[in-house]
Amino acid sequence: MRFVIYGAGAVGGVVGARLSQHGHDVVLIARGPHFDAIRDRGLRVDSGEESVTLRVPVVDTPARVAWTTGDVAVLAMKTQATAAALSDLSASAPADLPVVCAQNAVENERLALGQFERVYGVCVMCPTGHLEPGVVQAFSVPVTGIMDIGRYPDGVDDVATSVAAAFSASTFVSEARPDIMRWKYRKLIMNLGNAAEAVCGPEARIGELGRRATEEGEAALAAAGIDVASIEEDAARRGDLLRIRPAAGQRWKAGSSWQSLARGTGNIEADHLNGEIVLLGQAHGVPTPVNSLLQRLANQAAGEGWAPGAMTEADVLNQIA
Repeated sequence: MRFVIYGAGAVGGVVGARLSQHGHDVVLIARGPHFDAIRDRGLRVDSGEESVTLRVPVVDTPARVAWTTGDVAVLAMKTQATAAALSDLSASAPADLPVVCAQNAVENERLALGQFERVYGVCVMCPTGHLEPGVVQAFSVPVTGIMDIGRYPDGVDDVATSVAAAFSASTFVSEARPDIMRWKYRKLIMNLGNAAEAVCGPEARIGELGRRATEEGEAALAAAGIDVASIEEDAARRGDLLRIRPAAGQRWKAGSSWQSLARGTGNIEADHLNGEIVLLGQAHGVPTPVNSLLQRLANQAAGEGWAPGAMTEADVLNQIA
């Protein structure tokens, strides 16, 4: 099994690096300065245990991959880039290629299933960072992350079992689960604080703003009749597996949306996190003013190049009727 990691940023870069370090065949797909840096200097992985530079094969488009039987594509880009990525992937890869969505949000798998026959979801619990071309950070040691996987929309097959085994042999904890989307919806609820963290700083995730966004999310999913793994199930799964440590002297600061603003990417994932709750709320009669405002503010922050934490939590709360 060869892993083609499409989107070698924070999560994708770390996953690809760990798989490569533990003897798996890996190809990375990156873009722009990150691709240039990996091609020219290798991929540097900083963690609490070591800083190592790996020479992992890298290309800048799926068309440059010589696809073979046994390949598995692992999508790790942000959801706003998934549709374009799948279009490029389907133009060069076989239709029976297993596509693994190691991404937040719950839209990626549906998009992938429109173009590929075998699609898998991964519930990613992996504190990572990527702020500099050619460099990714793994902030949990010795377990890098929890990467449970299942076939979409449900079930387990040989691919899911094999990928889980590969993850498990590469410093991750991973199980093949037939109900993976229950767990991804729980992660969606947890990710509703990403926009608050990006716009107002990390404290807002666990403050009033994050709490109200979460309450709206729980209510919208319940109204839609969507089965979600419980808070207790999630806590039991995590246990004390993730142990955050500085990576090469750098502390883990915040999640992926905060990092999008810090890198000045010009876009952010809020439409597919908070926006998913807004959509469900509109469809099922559940008010979602907090998530709606966070979605708009996060998009404004990304589009206008705000630094992370440009607003206070009180500033945002005061805009909610």
